[in-house]
Amino acid sequence: MEKVNFTEKLSKFSDHWSPKVIAEMNDYQFKLVKIEGEFIWHNHPDTDEVFIVIEGSMVIELEDGKVELGAGELYVVPKGVMHKPYATSECKIMLVEPRGVVNTGGEESELTSENDVWI
Repeated sequence: MEKVNFTEKLSKFSDHWSPKVIAEMNDYQFKLVKIEGEFIWHNHPDTDEVFIVIEGSMVIELEDGKVELGAGELYVVPKGVMHKPYATSECKIMLVEPRGVVNTGGEESELTSENDVWI
């Protein structure tokens, strides 16, 4: 494997809410995604989900509050916790989660993206 440059990888796509795999470690995937606007309420019953903000800012709504994240910050959503990410303007983030995790959890939506797409 060669080194991965986030800026170069992020320049290869423009769609929102469609995670792209850039690396794997054991059974975990590192995914880059651009977000803007609101996502849907969902959860991942079998795994935690890590949000790492690379550029911009975002909010993760939780049933009992919200978490605001800026560049250089991360938050771990525990498995089974309902959450809804959103960003008022484009935000570039990295997700870290096990291979096979669907972006909308068990919810089907127009925002459900194809899984395991590498760039």
